Amino acid sequence: MKKVTKGQWNGYDTYILHSHELEVTLLPRLGNNIIGVRDLVQQREVLRRPEESELDFYLQKPYHFGIPLLIPPGRIRRGRFSYAGQTYQFDQNTANDNHIHGLHRTQSWCVSDIEEDEDGCSVTTEFITTDDPNWMRQYPVPLKLEMTLRLQGASLTQTFRITNLGEHAAPFGLGLHTWFLIDGEPDNWDLKLPVSKLYMTDEEIITTGETAPLGELEALNDKLNLKGTNFDTPLQIGGKPAEALLMRKDGYGLKYSADPAYFKHWVLYTKGEADQFLCIEPYTWLPDAPNLDIPHEESGLIEIKPEEKLELQLNLQMIYPS
Repeated sequence: MKKVTKGQWNGYDTYILHSHELEVTLLPRLGNNIIGVRDLVQQREVLRRPEESELDFYLQKPYHFGIPLLIPPGRIRRGRFSYAGQTYQFDQNTANDNHIHGLHRTQSWCVSDIEEDEDGCSVTTEFITTDDPNWMRQYPVPLKLEMTLRLQGASLTQTFRITNLGEHAAPFGLGLHTWFLIDGEPDNWDLKLPVSKLYMTDEEIITTGETAPLGELEALNDKLNLKGTNFDTPLQIGGKPAEALLMRKDGYGLKYSADPAYFKHWVLYTKGEADQFLCIEPYTWLPDAPNLDIPHEESGLIEIKPEEKLELQLNLQMIYPS
């Protein structure tokens, strides 16, 4: 069962990681997105998976399915910022001529390694940004991006390695827009998310760097039932564990955790009142981080020096009723 097989989605190769508990589908050639996690124990889809008939929508907005990468995450005011003497101008692709959700969309990643052993299996993919002129037009510091996806039993680990191939310091942020299914039963699901504060946003839904008390969302630190929730909400972790616990009433659920040294923010998103989905989004940088008048230690902006390599890790662990 601990093996990697190949499949197809709309004519594009997929790589499927298998364990006794999970079947994980990776789509390297269209954005390196984990488009599906199937729980074989519970016989259910864990993530919002794109149907083959949804290809056009996927190509337009790939961050609406699976576990898409946001590089960088969130909105950037007018798509513009300066860093280390260099100006960056991202495409203005949302209301008010702002930019949203980064340069990574449907780029084609290469599979560089596949491993199978007694404990599990893994696939490693890579992408070099100089292969995409549209990326380089907006973000002129060349990067090498690598991701290793490792499946062991009911545990899925993503390890990212980002290398600065250029001659200038690179301002870097990464987020994941992870679409967890709640099966049209929000009242049957509780979320525990250790957080300290809310981030304030302005009329353009851009973070200002200011924070506010959690108020009713203080319940997230214990558990919050999802019935009636309507999230598009950035939250500060504030030194607490960087882990989310999404649990069904019968004791089934998952733990989603991130490297606390780098992932300092969560965004919760329900696409209207919670019904089918809860997006739990770990971010390294706060949206519009380069333009905020707060220290990088707070905004989460990571500087990668020339030839330096950054490593980030996240884990998804399924939990079964005892």
